[in-house]
Amino acid sequence: MGTGFVARLRADALIADGRGQLVAVAGHQPPVVEAFAQRYGAIPLPSWQDLVAHPKLDLVVVSHINRDHGAVVLAALAAHKHVVVEYPLALTVLDAEAALALAKANQRLLHVEHIELLGGTHLAFKAHLPSLGLPIYAHYSTLSLKSPAPESWTYSPELFGFPLIGALSRIHRLVDGFGRVERVYCQNHYEGLTTDPKGLTRYITCLCKAQLTFASGLMAEVVYGKGEGIWEGERRLAVWGQTGKIILDGEQGRVITAQGDQPISVGSRRGLFATDTKMVLDYLQDQTPLYCTPETSLYSLRVAAAAQESARTGQVVSMEQLLI
Repeated sequence: MGTGFVARLRADALIADGRGQLVAVAGHQPPVVEAFAQRYGAIPLPSWQDLVAHPKLDLVVVSHINRDHGAVVLAALAAHKHVVVEYPLALTVLDAEAALALAKANQRLLHVEHIELLGGTHLAFKAHLPSLGLPIYAHYSTLSLKSPAPESWTYSPELFGFPLIGALSRIHRLVDGFGRVERVYCQNHYEGLTTDPKGLTRYITCLCKAQLTFASGLMAEVVYGKGEGIWEGERRLAVWGQTGKIILDGEQGRVITAQGDQPISVGSRRGLFATDTKMVLDYLQDQTPLYCTPETSLYSLRVAAAAQESARTGQVVSMEQLLI
């Protein structure tokens, strides 16, 4: 489901692997669906409902607008298909919980893609984290200048979701590194809000900042922004600990300890969708364990939903007290 950049990477990976066949494709724009299907020798279908009902499908890959992830995943699981979905699994915790329950009941694979865990930045972060002793503070910022802001669904809150839900990997990376979150405080700002002819809200800039307090005592800040008001791009993760500091800035990295300032290698981000696809096929063929579970993605979604609630109310949200 989907015909965009990620869908193409998925299709290429499936075909290159050779253990699967791309049978059918659906999307929101019929001419684009036709061209995509022709390129890969697949059947173009008029809707996602037709896709999940197709009798020859074993696996449905959901690679389209975030708003519709939950509905498509639930329908595919109800049709006894295995499912791969790009994060987020759904825009609400309730829909995500329902999907996990249905996958378990029907004994189907539900894999939420989190390729940030496979990338060079995260692997370097996890490898060097022990050198810091007890981590105390982390700052993670991903800022993207887009001028002019594109006419894309990713700039619509209704279609993309709350920024830290739509961009769930920013939360998930820290949860994978530091564990359970206790409290969340978040602020979010949209600039240049307009309503398009279809009634959808769009913005030209968003800036979202969340402060997370982990059960370990670590404090973390997550900053996510994109659009015309982001005058300089940034992709930076810095972690302070009792015995050192890690700085990962784009493709560069270094560790500062009492022994000095040492550069570290940060691997490439290329080819990660192909790696993820291979792991899915390994699991389906040989039951080889996957690198993350839907339960861990659901937990990160809970944290992101707590951030959304905090931004709405202006209050600190306790993970233990919040009922989402």
